[in-house]
Amino acid sequence: MLTFQQVGQADQTIHKSRFFARAMRCENERELALFLRQFASEHQSAGHLAYAFRMQTADGIVARFSDAGEPAGTAGKPIQQMLDGQNYVNCCVAVIRYYGGVNLGTGGLVRAYGGTAKIAMERAGSIPFVEMVELHIKTTYKRVDELTREVQKVKGEVLDKHFDEAVHFLLKLPLDAARRLQEKFT
Repeated sequence: MLTFQQVGQADQTIHKSRFFARAMRCENERELALFLRQFASEHQSAGHLAYAFRMQTADGIVARFSDAGEPAGTAGKPIQQMLDGQNYVNCCVAVIRYYGGVNLGTGGLVRAYGGTAKIAMERAGSIPFVEMVELHIKTTYKRVDELTREVQKVKGEVLDKHFDEAVHFLLKLPLDAARRLQEKFT
């Protein structure tokens, strides 16, 4: 599985219609909603905001798309097919259309939305997807530095720390590293 390395953007004009695309990694539904709201607010006078996303959840991969009022399957679906076909996860691609007065037809819409999305996806680049999990670890004060070094080594993140008779960490770690650290520190 892959995910986007960075935000990718594209724009093109096809038969007087302007298309703007943005491809972005979204780790959860909150980030996804924020991304779509922000992109829409930047293009308030646009006629259509089509999008597709694939997200890893506890129940597996959730994939959805929206054609945003375009004929069924002509806007969001070609974007979704690219995400599925290249096995992207925790990613969203959105394409805005400013209508230029010329009807593109269903085939033209598929090519326009899909082509603009493809350019944005290429510009975003790809990296291997690493599934992350949240983990609570309770450890002694003596082992705090050791645990912090281990978290940094596996490219994890300390989300929260709480100090009482022991130190309680809330960590975000790669799945394979989480099992190792849990065994080592509990």
